[in-house]
Amino acid sequence: MTSRETHLTRCTFIPPWLAERVDGPEQAARDQALRAGREVAARQAVHEQVVGVPAWTVHDAGSRTTLPGRPVRRAGEPDTGDEAVDEAGTGIEATLAMFAEVLGRDSHDDAGAPVSLTVHYGSRYNNAFWDGTQLVFGDGDGRVFERFTKPVDVLAHEFSHAVVEHTAALVYRGQPGALNESVADVFASCLKQRLLGQDAEDADWLIGEGIFTPSVRARALRDMAAPGTAYDDPELGADPQVGHMDDFVVTTADNGGVHLNSGIPNKAFQLAAVAIGGSAIEGAGRVWYDALVGGDVPSDADFATFAAATVAAAGQHADAVSEAWAQVGVEPATAVGMPEPAGSRSRLRVVRSGGFIGRTESAEVDLDDDGRPDLRDLVARAELTAVDAAADATTKPDMYLYTFIVDDHDPVRVPEHRLTSSQAELARRVLQTGSAEI
Repeated sequence: MTSRETHLTRCTFIPPWLAERVDGPEQAARDQALRAGREVAARQAVHEQVVGVPAWTVHDAGSRTTLPGRPVRRAGEPDTGDEAVDEAGTGIEATLAMFAEVLGRDSHDDAGAPVSLTVHYGSRYNNAFWDGTQLVFGDGDGRVFERFTKPVDVLAHEFSHAVVEHTAALVYRGQPGALNESVADVFASCLKQRLLGQDAEDADWLIGEGIFTPSVRARALRDMAAPGTAYDDPELGADPQVGHMDDFVVTTADNGGVHLNSGIPNKAFQLAAVAIGGSAIEGAGRVWYDALVGGDVPSDADFATFAAATVAAAGQHADAVSEAWAQVGVEPATAVGMPEPAGSRSRLRVVRSGGFIGRTESAEVDLDDDGRPDLRDLVARAELTAVDAAADATTKPDMYLYTFIVDDHDPVRVPEHRLTSSQAELARRVLQTGSAEI
C-alpha cells in the first residue's frame, strides 16, 4: 500500500457501515472508485509553501470529484454568500486559532503549512475526509445528511487527523486507529466548546450535531459522554459505538472497528476533562496534545500505551486522568525503561527458547548498574510495551521465541521474525552477559 493509499483509507467522517446503510452498496462501490480518483488527483497537486501563500484556501469542486477544484475564497477575503464556502472559511479560521493560541501549534504540520479545503465535492456526497493533502466536504444527500460544513466540529475533526498524521502518525487500524479517530473527536469537541464559551462540565459532548436532517431520529453522529446513544432511527438503526473495554468490538470491518471502539477513549477524555475542570482544550485537551507530541506514543499505540502517555503528561492531574481511563476499563501501561522509585532496583530478564535443537537460554541484568547506562536507554527504544503480540504470536519453524521480563511486569514474547532492531540488539547484549540453560 502506498503512503497516499494509507491516507485515503483513514480519515473519513462517516463510518462505512452507516454510509452503506444510507447510500447502498452501489454507492459504496462508487466511493471506492472516487477514492482511487482522488489518489491520482492528489499526486498531481503540488502545494508550494512559499512566502505570500494564504494561510488557507477554500476550493469549489462544483459537484465533481476532481481535487482541489476552483479556488473561491482565501484567508483575509470576505464572505462569498455560499454557505458551504463561508462555513469552511469560518471553521478553519477558528480551528487554526485554537491550535495556535492554546497549544502553540502553527497549522497541522506545526510549520505554517497552508490549509487547502474543498467544498461541494461530488454529487449528494455523504462524507468528509482528509486525504493527506486536502480537507474535503460533501453537500450531503439532503434526505439523511445535511452539508458536512454545517457542524464546525466536522471540519475540526478532519483537520485534527492531519495533526495526528504529523505527530504520532497513529496507524489507522485496530486500537491505534480508534485512537486516531478519538483524538480527532477530542479536538473537534474542544473547538465546539471554545466557540460556545462552554466549560467541560457544561458541554453536551456531541460530535456532528446538525449533520442529520430533521427527519432522522438523532441528536448527533457520536456522543462522547454516552457512546452508543447518539441516534436510534428506523432506517439507520441504533448507534453501535461502545464506551467500555468490556464491550470492545473485535471485527475486520471498519479497519478493525476504528469508529466503533473510539467511543472508549472518547469517554475517557470526557471524564478527564470534567474532572480537571474548566475549558476542555486548556485542561484535558492540553494533556492529550502533550501526550500526542511528547514522543511516548508510537504509531501502533494501543489504548493502554496512549493512556500511560496522558497520565505522564497530566502533572498534578495525573490521578484524575488515570481514574478516567480506569472508568472505561483501560489500565495505563507501565512504562518500560523509566526510572524506578527511589530505593528500588530494576532488572531485565531475557529468555530465548525454541530453535532447531530446542535449547532454552536466559540471562538477567541489573538495569541500574552504573556500568550499563546505555542498556536502560536500549530498553526504552525497544518499546516492549508496544508489542502487538496478537498480530503474530507464533514463531516460524525452527525460529527462536524471545521473552523479555522487566521486574514483575507481564512477560513480553516476540517471535524472532518480528524482532525490531532494538529488540534484537537488547537480546544479544543481555544474553551474551552469561546465559544459563534452562
